[in-house]
Amino acid sequence: MARKYFGTDGIRGRTNETPMTAEIAMKVGQAAGAHFLRGDHRHRVVIGKDTRLSGYMMESALVAGFTSVGMDVVMVGPMPTPAVALLTRAMRADLGVMISASHNPFFDNGIKLFGPDGYKLSDDDEAAIEAALDKPAKLAKSADIGRARRVEDARGRYVHAIKSSFPEHLRLDGLRIVVDCANGAAYNVAPMTLWELGADVISMGVEPNGTNINDKCGSTDPKALQEKVRETRADIGIALDGDADRLIVVDNLGRIVDGDQLMALIATGALKRGELKGGGIVATVMSNLGLERYLAGLGLTLHRTQVGDRYVVEAMRSEGFNIGGEQSGHIVMSDHATTGDGMIAALQVLAQLVESGKPASKLLHLFDPLPQLLKNVRFAGGEPLKDDKVKAAIADAEKQLDGTGRLVIRKSGTEPLIRVMAEGEDKKLVEAMVDQICEAVRKAA
Repeated sequence: MARKYFGTDGIRGRTNETPMTAEIAMKVGQAAGAHFLRGDHRHRVVIGKDTRLSGYMMESALVAGFTSVGMDVVMVGPMPTPAVALLTRAMRADLGVMISASHNPFFDNGIKLFGPDGYKLSDDDEAAIEAALDKPAKLAKSADIGRARRVEDARGRYVHAIKSSFPEHLRLDGLRIVVDCANGAAYNVAPMTLWELGADVISMGVEPNGTNINDKCGSTDPKALQEKVRETRADIGIALDGDADRLIVVDNLGRIVDGDQLMALIATGALKRGELKGGGIVATVMSNLGLERYLAGLGLTLHRTQVGDRYVVEAMRSEGFNIGGEQSGHIVMSDHATTGDGMIAALQVLAQLVESGKPASKLLHLFDPLPQLLKNVRFAGGEPLKDDKVKAAIADAEKQLDGTGRLVIRKSGTEPLIRVMAEGEDKKLVEAMVDQICEAVRKAA
């Protein structure tokens, strides 16, 4: 059944427009709060946010919703999404909420929900909450209304937790690291973590003003990071997105290293240490065939899922894998976290950099990716992928590939976009196919 509010990663949209209004946020608090009022203990929800201007509004609305149904609220302020998942478990909370639109521009916002185990909610839980949004809330009696408080030491707790994922016998002394925090949720904790481990830290994107999150910075736009790495002759550059659950790396030559290469490195290290579980890793349909071939050369499998880190995590849990992620840089290491964590992934990369003694340019490029091209087509409404001419263009492209590559066309779950991706041995053919399909989608849209 089609969802009215929830997408592939919670609820997301332009602020002050449905579904991202204060009114709906309050209803989400009421519906989610009531859904997780289980047992006779005092119930608690942890709420974090990134640095968007609208975060104040959405936080206040959610607090009103949760307290009105009898749930206490713990506010931790600007914190990475994985920090909220971690603190939800650590504080024995019944629910965790992250207010963020991840890599989107400042004018968007979103609501991500975590269960008491720190994992993103199941489809069934989301469906139940969505069904309750359009019904009258079950308000608490006056004496049972929840209380709200802020926790001031949340950043320190998170820094301590992610540092514990870094090998105790290693330090980052002598490493010059440029870290781009996207003017987002990790603007404080990321530089602090690297500094405490001994690195020479050069920080970027650490002056959030409410409207500059992801603006010409961070993992979705690493050009400035590339320039800074070259300018400062840094050993490596780290780029996070607005809520710090994804990671892109820049090597010492200023070249971008995407999530596929990072997963290959992390999996290789875990295999050597005897810590890799499941006989491979989990990735989405967007990951490059080059990664699949590289893993096969090591006797490992690549288990593919639909796009979305929640689906990666679900497959990891059901199939017994402990490493998974997305080409975009969401990397999940279930031995350390319940969701994608850009800093934990970065620390695993840095640990191997220190141990190997190699420059990042040698360490981080483990395979040659097949030519791959992804383009997005924005649409205002309707179902472009159901158009006959679009279907014909897709069928023609598949015929041209003839089993030598892959074609992935999908509707984004977080933005009004059709994403068109193709990969294969012939770069020119890949480009021509993507352009052909995009043009058909534009006309249909």
